[in-house]
Amino acid sequence: MRKSGAALPVAAAIGIALGIAHLWWALPAAVLAFLLGLRREQVRPAAQVFAALAGVAVLAVGVVPGWIVLGTRFIVVAVGAGMTPWLLGRYWSQSRELARAGWERAERLEHEQRLTAEQARLRERARIARDMHDALGHDLSLLALRAGALTLAPDLAEPHRAAARDLRAGAAAAVERLGEVIGVLREDDTAAPGDGPADTAVPDLLAAAAAAGLPLTTRITGSPDGLPRAVEHAAHRVVQEALTNAAKHAPAAPVTATVDYTPDEVRIRVANGPSSAPPGPGSGQGLAGLDERVRLAGGRLNAGPAPDGGFQVAARLPRTAAPVAPAGPAAPPRPAPALREARRRTRRALRAALIVPLATAMTLTVAHRAWTYHLVHRSVLDPAVYADLRVGQDRAELDARLPDRRLPYRPTAGPGAPPPPPGDGVRCDYYAVTADLFVDRAGDAYRLCYQDSRLVSRDLLAA
Repeated sequence: MRKSGAALPVAAAIGIALGIAHLWWALPAAVLAFLLGLRREQVRPAAQVFAALAGVAVLAVGVVPGWIVLGTRFIVVAVGAGMTPWLLGRYWSQSRELARAGWERAERLEHEQRLTAEQARLRERARIARDMHDALGHDLSLLALRAGALTLAPDLAEPHRAAARDLRAGAAAAVERLGEVIGVLREDDTAAPGDGPADTAVPDLLAAAAAAGLPLTTRITGSPDGLPRAVEHAAHRVVQEALTNAAKHAPAAPVTATVDYTPDEVRIRVANGPSSAPPGPGSGQGLAGLDERVRLAGGRLNAGPAPDGGFQVAARLPRTAAPVAPAGPAAPPRPAPALREARRRTRRALRAALIVPLATAMTLTVAHRAWTYHLVHRSVLDPAVYADLRVGQDRAELDARLPDRRLPYRPTAGPGAPPPPPGDGVRCDYYAVTADLFVDRAGDAYRLCYQDSRLVSRDLLAA
């Protein structure tokens, strides 16, 4: 134990020890014990010093039985001026720690709320980026496709043909730049699959692509009536993304689009034939995000080379999407570990401050009473022996008939009790009349006084 850590516990223990002799020392002892309880790092030194103090008190009573009369005062001072203020100090310290942990928790929640708001802004930015890529990328690809078809017109003047080629190149470059910008904005794309309605119905989307000059063959079976919003939106984006990539990477290759609306699901397949323009439709930012969109709608997406050497995009979406549960009241946040631990320590300190002093006082009181009863039981003088005692007998003659123990305290006699005999060298011993606590003579005592080793008086002191 370090000296710096034991100084305050030792000072409190000294105050308690002095308080047994003079009660006014109990006040500084209580102050020192309270200050000691405020210091969490001195819990073990305090417990060791207090345990040592209690051990010394028990040993002292065992060695000097006369000190048992101070047992009650020791219990009062040790519990009232030592243990109780110390536990109250610990409770006060834990309460302050709980308050500090609560403020830290509030600051952390405020920081988390700011992060949540920032994440919401990022999700909104990602949603806008996705819609820009899906809509503007598709429109720019169709614009490039129309410009490419215009360059093949046989009756177009050469200046106009050059302008059309420039228009097609500019549209293609705009698609590339749009993809680069969207790639930055879509790094945290976690928006729901059904955000916003589809721009147009799937048949209208296919018709617009064919009108733009895309060599497209379509086949649509079934009816889209009753599709959930998320499924409708995902189906639209699958077709739109597949056509956009086909127009961008294989503008001259024939494209086949098949959409089957069955009672259980929606099956989509968009495939283009071989093209000399690398790479295939699997490149770009749109197809990577499309897989997540289809997955969130409950479906599956497959994209890869077609058997004829081209590229195909196929998706299967359930016709009945899982319903989105309405947002209910947010569950209260669970307390942080530090706050939870601080609450637990505070409750434990409060229980200790209430229970431990009471239990300690009861235990010490019972032990004190038991030891006192033991000493009284061994100091009982037989009434018949007392009746045979005669004034003037030698003490050595009497010791063999007297108990081996005397009362460790001076009994309180009633108002009619005679005083001890006067004279120098007079010494009085006290013996119990009975050890039974439930009889009328409980508390009565015999007093035998000696002078020069001779019995000078024998008295019965009634309590």
